[in-house]
Amino acid sequence: MLNSILQNGWKQRLNLKPIKNSLPRIAVIGKPNVGKSTLFNRLLGRRRSITDPTPGVTRDSLEEMIEINGKPYVLVDTGGYSQNEEGFNKIVTQKSLSTAQAADMILLLLDVHDIDANDLHFLDLLRPYAEKIILVANKVDNDQQESNVWNLYQYGIEKVIGISAAHGRNLIQLKNEITFFLADKGGEAHQESDRIIKIAIMGKPNTGKSTLTNFLMGEEKSIVSDIPGTTRDTIEGHFDYKNYEFQILDTAGIRRKGKVKEDVEYYSVNRAIKTLDEASLVFLMVDSLDEISDQDKKIASLAVKKGRGMILVLNKWDLRGAKPNEFEAVKDKTRFLFPHINFAPILPVSAKTGDGVDALLKASIQVFQQLSKRIETNDLNKKIQLWTENYTLRIKGKSVKIRYGTQVSVNPLKFIFFLNRAQGVRKEYESYMKNRIREDLGFDKVPFSVEFRSNS
Repeated sequence: MLNSILQNGWKQRLNLKPIKNSLPRIAVIGKPNVGKSTLFNRLLGRRRSITDPTPGVTRDSLEEMIEINGKPYVLVDTGGYSQNEEGFNKIVTQKSLSTAQAADMILLLLDVHDIDANDLHFLDLLRPYAEKIILVANKVDNDQQESNVWNLYQYGIEKVIGISAAHGRNLIQLKNEITFFLADKGGEAHQESDRIIKIAIMGKPNTGKSTLTNFLMGEEKSIVSDIPGTTRDTIEGHFDYKNYEFQILDTAGIRRKGKVKEDVEYYSVNRAIKTLDEASLVFLMVDSLDEISDQDKKIASLAVKKGRGMILVLNKWDLRGAKPNEFEAVKDKTRFLFPHINFAPILPVSAKTGDGVDALLKASIQVFQQLSKRIETNDLNKKIQLWTENYTLRIKGKSVKIRYGTQVSVNPLKFIFFLNRAQGVRKEYESYMKNRIREDLGFDKVPFSVEFRSNS
C-alpha cells in the first residue's frame, strides 16, 4: 500500500495534479504467455512491450495512446494473471484486476489450444464486467483452427473473436469490433505543447526509481520491491506542476553487463537506454547510503552524450541521519567523482516521504527552461566579440578568428562557430568558449555541444 503521505498529503503538499487521459481505455488481460504483449504491440504498430517466452515478463501495466480506425484510445498491457501467489504473482494479479475494473473495454486473451483452470478462475473473477469483455482466442493461425473458436462461446461471453497476434490474422476484424463496441464513448486526444517536461528516471536497481514515480503520481504506478529487476518495461505517468506537464518515464535498473544474465533484463536495460531518446532530462537516482559507482558514471555519460539535462538525485537521504553540512560534503565528493557533469544540480531526496521532491521539481523546470532557451545570432556574436578580445587563439603561429557563431538547436543544445581556420583548435579553447556560454548566456545547469568549422 502507499504510505500515508501518498494517500493523504501529496497533493496538498506539492499541489501536484495527476493528468488522466479522458480517452476510452482498453485493457489486454490474460494469463502469462498467452500473447498479451504481442497483441499490445500489434495494435500499437510498434514494439513497446517486451515479449519473451519467460512467464511473467510483464509486471507493471503499460499504457499507450493508439488510434484505431481513426479514433483515439488508451491501450493497457497488463501482467499475467495467476492463481499461484508466490513472488510477484499476487501483486501482478491484483494490478491486472484493478486495471480491468477501470477499463472501458476488456480484451480477455485465451490460448485457443490451452484453456486451463487459471483461465476459468480468472473468467469467474471478471464476470461482473462481462458486458465490456471481448473474448479473444489467440494463436488461431489457420482456417482449420477457426472451428476451435466456437467452443469458447460456452463460457457465456457474448462476443468471441479468433486471432493470431503473432501473424496479424483477423486483426482488422478485432479493430472493427473495438470501434463498434466503444462507439458511444469518446474523449479528446492529448495535445502536445512546449510546456511538457519529459523525465527519464534512471539508475542502478533498488535506488528508489519506482518509489519516486509512485510518489509523484499519487498511486502505485510501478511495483516496488527489493528484488533487482522488478521494473522491466518503461512505465509512464503524467502530472501537472506549476503550469508544466511532467511526463515521468520510470525505467528498469541498469546493471553492469557482466551481471545481466537473462534475456529479459537485457531487453529491459536496452529499453531504458533508448528512453534517453524520448526524454528532455534525466533524474539519475543514486542511493545516498552507497558509494557512487562506475555504472552511475556510465549512465551519466550516456545522458550527456545525448545532450539531456540531468539532476543527480541522492535518494534515501532520510535514512542517513544527516549531520549539519553533511550534504555539502557529499555534494563536493560527488562533484569530484562526476567532473564531466559539474553543471548538473545535486539534490537530497526521500522518495518514500517526499522530502526534497518540491525542490527537485523546481530544479527540473529551471533545467528545462535552459534546455529550451534560444540565443539570437546577433546577441551571440556581440558576446563572441567580447570573448575573443580576452583570448587570442593561434595555430602554428597564425591568428585564428571566429567570423561568427550561431545556436543551431535547442533540447539538445548546440552551437556552431565559424572560423577562418578550424583545423587544430585545442580543447582548451573549446573549454574556454563553453565556460563563457555557461556563465554569460545562462546555460549553467545543462549540457551542450560546440562545433568549430572553417569558413574561409
